[in-house]
Amino acid sequence: MVTLGRTALLHCLLFSAILALIVLVSSMWLPQGGDGDCGPAHFPCGTYRKTPQPPLAEPDRAPPLIRECPGQSFQASRLLRFLTSSLSVADDVLLEPYLQSWDQLITFMESLGPVVSFFSQKVKEKLELLRRLAGTPGPKGAVRRGAVDAYRSVRSMAEVEIRAGVVDFTQRTDSGCRTLLRLHRSLLWLAMTLDGLTHAPDRHGRLKTPGELSSDAYQVALAPHHPWVLRQAAELVFLALPDREYFLRLVCAQNQPEAEPVLRVISRALEKVHGATQRILEEHAMLDLP
Repeated sequence: MVTLGRTALLHCLLFSAILALIVLVSSMWLPQGGDGDCGPAHFPCGTYRKTPQPPLAEPDRAPPLIRECPGQSFQASRLLRFLTSSLSVADDVLLEPYLQSWDQLITFMESLGPVVSFFSQKVKEKLELLRRLAGTPGPKGAVRRGAVDAYRSVRSMAEVEIRAGVVDFTQRTDSGCRTLLRLHRSLLWLAMTLDGLTHAPDRHGRLKTPGELSSDAYQVALAPHHPWVLRQAAELVFLALPDREYFLRLVCAQNQPEAEPVLRVISRALEKVHGATQRILEEHAMLDLP
C-alpha cells in the first residue's frame, strides 16, 4: 500500500508540474507588442529555412484502403482525403481543405490527453483567424471585398497580402501568412512523429516510444523557434503521451505491421503538403516572419 501511494503521488506531482509549466508559458502563445523584438515568445525568429529536415520514408507499397474506425472522432481516411484535396491545384495549396486537414489533426491531438489538448487550443485559434480572414476583406479593410478569391489558396493569400501591405517582415502582425507559418512548422512536427512510428527497431530490437519520437521531431521542427521555458514544458508533455499501442488504435490498427502502411501513406501526404507550402513561403521570403 505504501508503494502504491508513493507511485500515485509521483504521477500526481508530474502532472502538476506539467500543468504549472503550461500555465507559465501560456501567455507566450498570445501576440505581444514592442519594438526591436524579433518575434513572439512562442515563435521567435529562427533559422527555419536552414533547419535540417530528414526525409520521410517513401511508401514501399500501394496505398492501403484506409477504413473508417468506428467509435472515434479522428478518422485517418478523412485526413488523407483533405490532404489530397489541398494539392488538387498545381504548384499551390488550397486553403480550405488544408484547414480541414488541421481539423482532423486537432482531433488526433485531443485524443492523446488533456495536456496535449491545451496546445491544440492554440492551433484552433490560428485556424479561426485564417477562416475569419477568408470570409472578410482582411485586416483593417486592406484587402478589398472584390477580392473574393484572396484566401482561396496559400499562393493567392501570400500575393494578395504582400500587395496590400498586410504582411510585415519586421514586426508581428495578424496576417494570414504569419499565422500559416506557425501551422506549417507544427505540420512538420506531426509528419515526422507519425513517420517515426513506422521505423524499424534499433539494433537491440527496441522501438522508440511515441514520446521519444515526438521529442526527436520537436527538436527539428519547433524547438529552434521556441524559448527555453517552452521547450522544457514540451518535453514534459511528451513524457505524458500514451504508449505506441494507443497510437496504432487511432489509425484502426491492431498491431505494428497493420499500422505501418497506413502511417506511411499519411506521413507521406503530410510531407507533400508541407513541401508545397514550404516552396510558396520560401518563394515569398516568408519563412522567418516575426
